[in-house]
Amino acid sequence: VQLQASGGGLVQTGDSLGLSCAASGRTFSNYLMGWFRQAPGQERAFVAAISGSGGTTKYADSVKGRFTISRDNAKNTAYLQMNVLKPEDTAVYYCATRDGTFFYTTPDQWGYWGQGTQVTVSS
Repeated sequence: VQLQASGGGLVQTGDSLGLSCAASGRTFSNYLMGWFRQAPGQERAFVAAISGSGGTTKYADSVKGRFTISRDNAKNTAYLQMNVLKPEDTAVYYCATRDGTFFYTTPDQWGYWGQGTQVTVSS
């Protein structure tokens, strides 16, 4: 399984930014997709996840109402739309996928990772 995240950048507080994660190597629609982030000096933290069909989503409380996870199974791509960005959203964002259907929020339960993309929100 290969995951390629893209779309990071430098934005200002209140701006929006969209991330993409292109997947290959297995049947995309069969598996959960997730986004995590890691700020300097902090552990990697759960952001959002989406079921294989796209019908179920889960968010961290810190991003609920501002971020939206989605997927296009025809394009083997997952997305994270981030609105009303705050300086505390600054981090490297990683996409991930896992076997199984449970929405684990701990990184150790996700077996496949993309390379990460930097998101920096200036105040």
